[in-house]
Amino acid sequence: MLLFTCLRYTVFLTIKNLSIGDDHKHLNHQHESYNSTIQMKTMTKNIIILGTGGNSVDILDTLNDINRARSQDIYQCNGFLDDNPDKWGKFICEKKILGPLSSALDYQNCLFVNGIGSPSNFLRKTEIIQKTLLSIDQFESIIHPTASVSKLSKIGRGSVIFQNVTITSNVYIGNHVIILPNTVISHDDIIGDYTCITGGVCISGGVEIGTSCYIGTNASVIGNIKIGNRCLVGMGSVVLHDIQENMVVAGNPARVLRSGVES
Repeated sequence: MLLFTCLRYTVFLTIKNLSIGDDHKHLNHQHESYNSTIQMKTMTKNIIILGTGGNSVDILDTLNDINRARSQDIYQCNGFLDDNPDKWGKFICEKKILGPLSSALDYQNCLFVNGIGSPSNFLRKTEIIQKTLLSIDQFESIIHPTASVSKLSKIGRGSVIFQNVTITSNVYIGNHVIILPNTVISHDDIIGDYTCITGGVCISGGVEIGTSCYIGTNASVIGNIKIGNRCLVGMGSVVLHDIQENMVVAGNPARVLRSGVES
């Protein structure tokens, strides 16, 4: 009887020790997973901004706002690239202008955001970005923390969405699109690659805007129309009808001023 009791106790201890060992392994695995999660949360992305104009400085400001909103350094701006040699080596907001756009490939550990695109050069945006020889995966999309973007919408690579922009359901935003503050983009809209939507623009639902367009400040676009590629819509315009590609339009209602956009 004593021998049987001892054997039962020995078996119990063995099973208990195995259980404790498994618990320790589980806890160690949880600890490793927790450490990995912490490392992922605190991993900082190095960013270089293309251009040194107002949009580029606003992108830097947006990176800082994202870091403050998340209470950690999501982004670290390593500087700017600009093709004006007079700016090389100088600083903007304590960030260095590193050199020309063609030097982008020298910064292998960085992601890039483009801030170049004004009424005078928006048509050359494609050419400007291609000059860097960067792949699309090397561009980061930046969304300001005050922007409202539907989870049912899609934002392309290298696009920038500034303060208080509203993007509702089923919207498609292409690559290298920039959307300035206080713009509203309604359901089922399509915004083509390289297009610039400036501040205060209101685009109704079901609108399709082509590639390399420029939509001026406070313009309004009625629903279910198309704006062709390479169009410029003047500030304050009210667009009520389709616009063929390569047109400059302005006014209320918007009328064609000329064919062919100079850039």
